[in-house]
Amino acid sequence: MRANDQMQIYDISQEVFGCSVFPGDPSPEKKILMSIKDGAVCNLSELKMCNHNGTHVDAPFHFYEDGKTIDQLELDRFIGYAYVAEHTGDISADDARRILKAAKECEPASVERILVKGKAVVTKEAAEVFAKEQIKLYGNESQTVGPEDAPKDVHLIMLGAKIVLLEGIRLAEVPEGAYILHAAPLNLGGADGAPCRATLMDLRRD
Repeated sequence: MRANDQMQIYDISQEVFGCSVFPGDPSPEKKILMSIKDGAVCNLSELKMCNHNGTHVDAPFHFYEDGKTIDQLELDRFIGYAYVAEHTGDISADDARRILKAAKECEPASVERILVKGKAVVTKEAAEVFAKEQIKLYGNESQTVGPEDAPKDVHLIMLGAKIVLLEGIRLAEVPEGAYILHAAPLNLGGADGAPCRATLMDLRRD
């Protein structure tokens, strides 16, 4: 969506009711409680969903019993400069270093939040590189960080380094480069994760 000649906003979130769901998780459900067409005073619906459906954030508590929950995380982890990098396949340690180098060269502040466009999988070695760099957030298009059939180790490395994970984003229309990310999750007290409406703002002039 173009707001003016100097700003473009990309919605990188999935629509909730048609979103992707991690294998085994329940899908979102909508229940109509009131309907104007049926004579009610307003339209009213109820939402039931897993905290990790569609575009969502993982808090450390997702894999650490003593980790921070969603409501305990600092908002600056979700809001600020971010770098979008394109990659397909496994992300090796060298790939992770290359992505970080590109972010620093493009906009130094964007290295704090890395978003990967494409069908990419974070390896343990890449996770360790991101953890050593102490980035604030890592995001990908998959519904999980790391291999789908064995995501635990990558989660432990990254969440253990206090990196929040933004999963299930959609970057097909977003070119590589630096942006302003806003991906604040719903303030769910004591939760291990939460859905969010993630956007990227491009401040470059045409």
